[in-house]
Amino acid sequence: MMRATWRGLPAKRHEVGWEPGLTVSAADGSPLITDHYFPRAEGDFPTLLVRSPYGRGLPWSPQYGLLFAEQGFHVVLQSCRGTGGSGGAFDLWRNEAADGQATVSWLREQPWFNGTLGTVGPSYLGYTQWALALDPPPELKAMVVQVGLHDPYALFHADGALRLENALAVGMGMTYQHQGMGPFLKATLRLQRRLRDVITARPLRGAYVSALGGEVPWLDAVMTHPDPEDTFWRGASSAESAERLRVPTALITGWHDALVDQTFEQYDRLRRGGCETALLVGPWTHTSALQQGWPEVFAESLAWLRAHLCADPAGLRPTAVRVHIGGEAAWRDLDEWPPAAAAAPWCPVPGGHLTQQAPTDSAPLASFRYDPADPTPSLGGPLLSRTAGPRDNSTLEARDDVLTFTGPPLTEPLDILGPVSARLSISTDTGHADVFTRLCDVDPQGRSINICDGLGRLRTTEGVPSQVTVAMSTTAHRFAVGHRIRWQISAGAHPRYARNPGTGEPPVDATTFAPVRITLHTDSALTLPRSSGLT
Repeated sequence: MMRATWRGLPAKRHEVGWEPGLTVSAADGSPLITDHYFPRAEGDFPTLLVRSPYGRGLPWSPQYGLLFAEQGFHVVLQSCRGTGGSGGAFDLWRNEAADGQATVSWLREQPWFNGTLGTVGPSYLGYTQWALALDPPPELKAMVVQVGLHDPYALFHADGALRLENALAVGMGMTYQHQGMGPFLKATLRLQRRLRDVITARPLRGAYVSALGGEVPWLDAVMTHPDPEDTFWRGASSAESAERLRVPTALITGWHDALVDQTFEQYDRLRRGGCETALLVGPWTHTSALQQGWPEVFAESLAWLRAHLCADPAGLRPTAVRVHIGGEAAWRDLDEWPPAAAAAPWCPVPGGHLTQQAPTDSAPLASFRYDPADPTPSLGGPLLSRTAGPRDNSTLEARDDVLTFTGPPLTEPLDILGPVSARLSISTDTGHADVFTRLCDVDPQGRSINICDGLGRLRTTEGVPSQVTVAMSTTAHRFAVGHRIRWQISAGAHPRYARNPGTGEPPVDATTFAPVRITLHTDSALTLPRSSGLT
């Protein structure tokens, strides 16, 4: 079934054996239920540790247990504390470092463990890897973090704004996926049916209960702590792992992955610290990287693990970075990321145009009215759900609460590689608003396709222009001849982000809304990293 689903997988090297339901003692003594997959062959084989809160069945058993074992690895697939039959209570981050170390101690006692260890896995399975790497055991020789998490705060909040859709998706996944596909699919359908009631509730706090089938205490906690400096988040981020890590680490993500920015942060930290690392960025979302993208993801992962656990570097590519170029639908190998690029500001001017001529003043340029009772909807982009990815934004851009500024048709290709940002000069009539800014590619037929975006929280004095810089993620995209650059600006993307009530109240507690008039001033700019490095 796996080989019928994914074309291009490598040939099987070994038959696979399976020891299910082994018990490993967690740091607090709780039993961690663990499955062991192994090659049915004589000889020593390295071990891969895969720690998951999502259960040990589909898709983890075939994609990680079977596929890697048949390539010559012992695979230890373990359910995190409080999930998948493991004892104790699940906590979103507080137990993973200690439980990972306890599992390595157990491995040292196994007769088949040869002292060479690697880790692999996506999403929260990436977090469990970073947690182990806070104090890497001497046996740990390689890591492969796929669409991985290291900072829970950034998963749930952006500049203090709640990532509502992420919160609901993670709450549902963490609560039900480890129970098996049946309960998980039932919970998914229930959330879809009741989603509108949840996202429009006043107050938002606790509204998820009917959709998720009960209270989820840790979800309440993450939704109601928007300040990254709050003591609640102390110890949540495992970013410091990458600052001093010496374990060779491969990073894999997609341009529309909800965790793409975290992957680039991991890469930057590893590179600055001198750690051997590789980066693969495909045309994927969080879910499609493990579905349509799995042949490339698996090949990259397998090559890295063989090179560093089996002394077999034959499968490694010659460059540290490989990225997929949007708009061209081609792969490019690069020595580093981001490549050298010149910052190219594009400025909005009257009439909805975008130009490279800098403004000479800070006059009001355009305004719109944002009504939290009828919030600007989200469309595509980096999400956890299947609605993620590139979409035609034309209908969205026809709304009165969305501004667009569009450049002229290009007479030669324009390559953008690296981080994109926006500097906005904005005034409001209430002092309370968010700003959502997006880069789009408009083709000759008028389709406006989102490339990257970001949201910032405005903190303004009523009527007085304030400057806010919004990071709009990172991209590798070619604007073809005849295409146009479009800058889209609005005051939200709901339910991707919880709507700003316009009153200064926390969005989770607001029961009243106040519309806000938002005015964009001419001293604003969209900054694109223009590269000449593609051929």
